[in-house]
Amino acid sequence: MALIAVLAGDGIGPEVTAAAVRVLNTLGLGLTFEEAPVGGAAYAANGHPLPPATLDLARRADAILFGAVGDPRFDTVERRLRPEQAILGLRAELGLFANLRPARLMPGLEEASALRPEVARAIDLLIVRELNGDVYFGEKGMRTTPDGRREGYDVMRYAEDEVRRIAHVGFRAAMGRQQRLCSVDKANVLETSQLWRDVVIEVAAEYRQVELSHMYVDNAAMQLVRNPGQFDVILTGNLFGDILSDQASMCVGSIGMLPSASLDAAGKGLYEPIHGSAPDIAGQGKANPCAAILSAAMLLRHSLGEAAGADRIEAAVAAALAGGARTGDLGGALSTGAMADRIIEQL
Repeated sequence: MALIAVLAGDGIGPEVTAAAVRVLNTLGLGLTFEEAPVGGAAYAANGHPLPPATLDLARRADAILFGAVGDPRFDTVERRLRPEQAILGLRAELGLFANLRPARLMPGLEEASALRPEVARAIDLLIVRELNGDVYFGEKGMRTTPDGRREGYDVMRYAEDEVRRIAHVGFRAAMGRQQRLCSVDKANVLETSQLWRDVVIEVAAEYRQVELSHMYVDNAAMQLVRNPGQFDVILTGNLFGDILSDQASMCVGSIGMLPSASLDAAGKGLYEPIHGSAPDIAGQGKANPCAAILSAAMLLRHSLGEAAGADRIEAAVAAALAGGARTGDLGGALSTGAMADRIIEQL
């Protein structure tokens, strides 16, 4: 019996995570769920955004269903204790280095996209983002220069082996899709990106069937709007992947639609919607639960080997949307719970 750690977190996290758990229970797979606080909720209760008991549960579990972290009440506490440090800590402590963020326009959502319908219909891509390196994990700090000016610094860095292992993840993903991979970097400016590009080219020699291309990140951002259908798999670093995947979310209708998986080398993962905690609508039943529910489908597929269950969830979400089910972000009026009800009806 698989154990799922439920780390709902802050803001709308508990609402959308509860919807995802309801959907998983509908499948009757005999999963066991155990909850623990994380983020601002954990800081308020325990003085730390990632308490030892929460980290222990995450280590024991077969997979982690994560909500969202972020609470403006704690924006002034020291950085290491802010709610967002919980997700960074989980990635580092559990070795979650590979982030998979699929973006596909579901039929019926063409009008919700920021793009023209004929452009949006072509979107079916996967962003493979490295999670444990880059500027997020490099040396950082604040200092005062000799002439009295304040200066902040964040070091962008990647080691060769970090690039190599995420490149293999990207190429393997491309092998199971349309066998096209676009590596996104800024090699014309950054030494980190030059190393990235060099290593990706080396790894590509092991995947001759995959067509490899390279694109600077500023061009990639433009191309995601101009012609997103050209992309199959986008392989990129931590910072660029964070930005591009949020951009992709509006191309498919709403940030409330995009799930993600963060995996270790053995396939154990943390699954979460890419949206944040949205404190402005927390507790109001306005959040779109689709991203969390689709994250639950990814959990079944990647960590539990339950591909059939994952397919059922994804088909149910698509059917509910095709039948007109919409939360406010998609132009409708359904509550979080009512949207989950419509998906469960399809199951």
